[in-house]
Amino acid sequence: MNIAESERMRAMLAGERDLVVVNSCAVTGEALRQTRQAIRRARRDHPSARLVVTGCAAEIDRAEIGAMDEVDALVANAAKLDPRSWNIPAEASPIAPARTRAFVAVQNGCDHACTFCVIPQGRGASRSLAVPEVLREVEAHLSAGAQEVVLTGVDLTSWGHDLPGSPGLGVLVQAILDAFPALPRLRMSSVDGIEIDALLFELLAHEARVMPHLHLSLQHGADLILKRMKRRHLRGDAVELVGRLKALRPDIAVGADLIAGFPTEDESHHAENLAIIDELGIVHAHIFPFSPRPGTPAARMPQLPRDMVKARAAELRARAAEVRSAWLQSLVGETLPVLAERDGTGYAPNYARVALPPGTAAGGIIDVTVREVREGLLG
Repeated sequence: MNIAESERMRAMLAGERDLVVVNSCAVTGEALRQTRQAIRRARRDHPSARLVVTGCAAEIDRAEIGAMDEVDALVANAAKLDPRSWNIPAEASPIAPARTRAFVAVQNGCDHACTFCVIPQGRGASRSLAVPEVLREVEAHLSAGAQEVVLTGVDLTSWGHDLPGSPGLGVLVQAILDAFPALPRLRMSSVDGIEIDALLFELLAHEARVMPHLHLSLQHGADLILKRMKRRHLRGDAVELVGRLKALRPDIAVGADLIAGFPTEDESHHAENLAIIDELGIVHAHIFPFSPRPGTPAARMPQLPRDMVKARAAELRARAAEVRSAWLQSLVGETLPVLAERDGTGYAPNYARVALPPGTAAGGIIDVTVREVREGLLG
């Protein structure tokens, strides 16, 4: 989501000189710390520039960020894609320069109230981009040379709930595929498994142009912790969903967000969190040590010692690394279509990163026969 928004701002502000924009994140305490670091680093690197901060940290932690000596101004999160907020012409280009993969933000905000999350405070209520607007943006990216479209959002699978008729995300995905039959690859960022509608499931299971890659906003593997997080799914829901998809599309790669050390988590809950990595075959894991965010219910719950939280996160990362390593080894000998990036690597449909032969031009999709795994890369 932040990549999509940052690229739009970069394009919109392309003519502005001596301006540095920090598009901040506040999803965890660590993200806020890194935001402050980025602001200080930007000021050191650009001592005479006008430094403006926007994004979630500038909204949720406005007083703290605004008080930093390095910061010249704040722009409200809801207004950061409006040219008027930057005193530039309204017709400024909203589309980023050509990239091999286009990130298209089709949804913003969130209507849920997970007990650990501050994002609704920074993003507001869920709101969706209408289908014609999405199609226009996708068309612009494809005209600029993109070979893959990645749909993003704060709560992507809630797309359409605020539109007439309350369409599901599957309607949007089908509309994109129908409108652009030459589009080679369509991918989705993190999704809430409980919100996957019937059409979206069918497309994930059977449509070759929808990449075999599902990243779940899972958060935990223990039912009691999920309830205390105020998530809307249970462990069994995730197991059932992934089982159904893998039965129909065995090559689908599963990713997930998992939080370590949530308040009241005991050893048995942690064991269930570890076990869900193996049970779902999570090969793209994002592990977060819990950090309390002021103003959230979870911040008022009984906290675990920080060293325990960090240790449990390390255990989760180690288990996830084992599962991922075995998965990568299983791909040796296969020939994969890889979208070439500018750094000499590229992504297979299952989101495995692949080292490309020297001199491979960016932007093309080439077949690569995997011969080895080296430092986490197929090659």
